[in-house]
Amino acid sequence: MSIGLFFGGFGQLIAGMLEVKNKNVFGLTAFTSYGFFWISLVALLIFPRLGIAVAPSPVAMGSYLVLWGIFTFSLFMATLRINRGLQVVFGLLTLLFILLAAGDFSSSDTVTKLAGYEGIVCGLAAIYVGVSELLHEMDRK
Repeated sequence: MSIGLFFGGFGQLIAGMLEVKNKNVFGLTAFTSYGFFWISLVALLIFPRLGIAVAPSPVAMGSYLVLWGIFTFSLFMATLRINRGLQVVFGLLTLLFILLAAGDFSSSDTVTKLAGYEGIVCGLAAIYVGVSELLHEMDRK
């Protein structure tokens, strides 16, 4: 949970805010949005354990993930103007949200496990794109 909150949540929020300096609206939108996604997801999972809130039902969690899938698909459409690497990452991320939502709606362990494996592939693709962009930036200097 701490990785989700601090690296996924606050880290992406900070990265998004730094994109303002680069005038990168896509980076600002993506990083800050997913930063808030991670913070809200951790809250949805932790607050019920702390007695602060009621745990979301599978339908509520599935609906939450569907909304994030729709948002992610809109970002995927924006990547069609950027580069192939980001297209792959956001395409896989859209699929991940769909699978996670389907797992919640169906209460299927098989679908949820499939989503987990697909999430690993998505994460590896994101690491590849991130390292690629880092190396490209270093070559320009």
